[in-house]
Amino acid sequence: MKITTLCYIEHDGQYLMLHRIKKENDINEGKWIGVGGHAENGESPEECLLREVKEETGLTLTSYRFRALITFISDKQEPELMCLFTADEFSGKLITCNEGDLKWVDKTIVPTLPTWEGDAIFLKLLLENEENFFTLKLVYEGESLVDQKLEIY
Repeated sequence: MKITTLCYIEHDGQYLMLHRIKKENDINEGKWIGVGGHAENGESPEECLLREVKEETGLTLTSYRFRALITFISDKQEPELMCLFTADEFSGKLITCNEGDLKWVDKTIVPTLPTWEGDAIFLKLLLENEENFFTLKLVYEGESLVDQKLEIY
């Protein structure tokens, strides 16, 4: 099972969202997601988070929080264990991302953006300020969410 990170960076009531439109054969093509990626060479979730955010955005996170563990099961790809983070402090300036367009989006607009069905579940929890750590198992067939299980701790 591969380990990944995903982060929703918040600033002035907005999340930094990535519109995935630049990579060929991208399973996320056309979707709006946070920033993150695959852990490399024994990285911890935090090391992966900091490296991926820096690579994709040019920003260095200075305050972040581990919010959830999401298990993705799909008939289209290897299972994935995703470490979900939020961040509210950073330094640096945004760069051009080679995976898509970065845009600050008002948090009230985020739920209306095209995303995965499962992403909408954990985004709703983040946007409703769920304080507790949670786990979420998402099972997909193609692009359809066929099962889900949420545990809040």
